[in-house]
Amino acid sequence: MAHPLGISASTGPASASGESTPAAPTGPAAAGTGRAAWHGRVAALPLAYLAGLVVLAFAHPFLPAWRWTAIHLLLLGAVSNAIVVWSAHFAAAVLRTPAPDRRRAEAARLATLNAGVLAVLVGGTVDRPWLGVGGAALVFAAVAAHLVGLARRLRRALPARFAVTVHYYLAAAMALLAGVPVGAWMLVSDDRLRPRLLLFHAHVNLLGWVTLTVLGTLLTLWPTVLRTRMADGAVHAATVALPVAVTGLVLLGVGVLAWWRVVAAAGLALFTLAALSALRPALAVARVRPPYAFAGWSLAAAATWLLVALAVDAAMLLSATDPAAAADQFHAVLLPLLVGFVAQVLIGSLTHLLPMVLGGGPGPLRRRTALLERHGPQRVAMANAALVVFALPTPSFVRITTALLILAALVQFLVPAARVLLTTRR
Repeated sequence: MAHPLGISASTGPASASGESTPAAPTGPAAAGTGRAAWHGRVAALPLAYLAGLVVLAFAHPFLPAWRWTAIHLLLLGAVSNAIVVWSAHFAAAVLRTPAPDRRRAEAARLATLNAGVLAVLVGGTVDRPWLGVGGAALVFAAVAAHLVGLARRLRRALPARFAVTVHYYLAAAMALLAGVPVGAWMLVSDDRLRPRLLLFHAHVNLLGWVTLTVLGTLLTLWPTVLRTRMADGAVHAATVALPVAVTGLVLLGVGVLAWWRVVAAAGLALFTLAALSALRPALAVARVRPPYAFAGWSLAAAATWLLVALAVDAAMLLSATDPAAAADQFHAVLLPLLVGFVAQVLIGSLTHLLPMVLGGGPGPLRRRTALLERHGPQRVAMANAALVVFALPTPSFVRITTALLILAALVQFLVPAARVLLTTRR
């Protein structure tokens, strides 16, 4: 973006009122601002953590805490890097603020974040809890700096129609800042409060840090992916949904910490209502212009799995007799949330965004998109069918087979994504 009063290069499709939906600049403009080079470097971060999941899939028999490692490779590694990078990108787009000439502050935040992530992963995997606590402190510092940077950008920007997206990002960052200290406490403590801390840590991070970020981004990303106009009332729906979601998240967090099941269930109900409200305009858009490629299908499937996970979570909270039972049952929520929702949102979003921000003009954009979208119907169908079967009470050999199919779908994304980054650098 060349000037705070306008978006250079291209914007997304016009909204229902005729206003443009901000999107990633493409072609020479992206390269001219250094954005292509920046994203060519930082896009490797989430891909590296996703590749770590593939390695872990084969090495897990040798790691007693492999489930914990897998969860944090995805959430703390791949997803947190993607959120820090892309929320800054979208904040600049929706606020129409200029891209920085230098990215030293962003680079420092990412360096701090990844030093912390690696320390947490190593500390938790090899049972060095204080190393993990130190890593959590670095993650906290990086996200706090990210929060301050977003708040400054919002304060200095002119009024913008889509500024509510940045408000979602601010709320999401505050949620992670609440969840990280609890996670660090769990590394060094093993007392009777652990099940409550686990429930708080998981809900605040998954529903706050991840889901709020996704809901705020889909406001403009979804119509851009479908190349259509934004639904009437989409901005209003997102604006109304945010305080409801935050209120629900606070009640849910307090409810699981104090083990007030009714309060926790009420909070989850409010959060679900907010998610439905924010996603309703996206459904209206999809009825007019259904998803036609991998990115759209992946995002649509992810939204469906989110609603499934919220329903399972509500049933779990209401049926559990105590926090320990609720923590034991939470694995049933993790599967649809992590694989169905989080992973598919991440892969679908990167499939759409990476070709756009790497510059080079229409020709390279089409080639990159075709490469990342290759075998899209097969990948979406295989991953989601395998996930459905995996979630059912099936024999172990069936679960192993379906897990391998999900892993194959991940590899089918990672290989072309790596090719896109390597060919762009050359």
